[in-house]
Amino acid sequence: MSKVSWLIFDVEAVADGDLISRIKYPDESLSATEAIARYREKLLAEKGSDFIAYTYMLPISVAIAKVADDLSLVDIVVLDEPEYRPATITRHFWHGWRHYNRPTFVTFNGRGYDIPLMELSAYRFGLSLPDWFNVEARTYEQSRNRYNTQRHLDLMDLISNFGAVRVSGGLNVLANIIGKPGKTGIDGSQVQDVYDAGGIQKINDYCICDVLDTYFVFLRTRVLIGKLSLEREQKIVQQTKEFLERHQKERPAFAHYIENWGDWKQRQTEVEQSTESSHELDEK
Repeated sequence: MSKVSWLIFDVEAVADGDLISRIKYPDESLSATEAIARYREKLLAEKGSDFIAYTYMLPISVAIAKVADDLSLVDIVVLDEPEYRPATITRHFWHGWRHYNRPTFVTFNGRGYDIPLMELSAYRFGLSLPDWFNVEARTYEQSRNRYNTQRHLDLMDLISNFGAVRVSGGLNVLANIIGKPGKTGIDGSQVQDVYDAGGIQKINDYCICDVLDTYFVFLRTRVLIGKLSLEREQKIVQQTKEFLERHQKERPAFAHYIENWGDWKQRQTEVEQSTESSHELDEK
């Protein structure tokens, strides 16, 4: 079995209505559902967005792509399927990281949301993570150090030069640039409503598709920094497509992704023309 060197993941979460009720409306005896609705209305009126901070959220979907040292896809899993219990998801997440000998986490904007949410969930459910919270190590060796990309590679940090610029369009744009689907179903802003309507499987399918987009963007960044040839990247992409096709009957999310698939090599002619023009200029 291939060694898993990278864990590419995405988290979707829903509001903890009981916590919101206790903190935001302590004297009103609101139910969890009522508290969430009231708080979302308040946020929307005040800020123009009903986005709730991760401190009030519970993970209900974590999809993970296991990636080998040669950057090929080993497998994609969804934690605690089909129950999707926050406490079990959290335990499996951190246990899995240890089980595979602490591979590098890969996310898109995970430093601003996914990782803090999973850290706080560990706090909530009483987990001990001294190997992640290695706060007595030298600063640059601490797992949570922003520049320790051996522990966590946030692709948004890479593309934005650690926040020097804004990555307008985010993961959706980066995926589309290389011909991958990007946002084709629900998006993060709809997760709470879909969950309330009983659509947790739909949320997990969306999470899987986000992980696939992140994986393909990750591969292209390896080309960008000189760790992977374009030829090898395209071979891995084709192998991954074949993997998705083989398993699409058991994973509806794979079928949806394949339906919206785009091949970057359709743009290869432009690259070749650009390369030829560059050589011509060099000769002049």
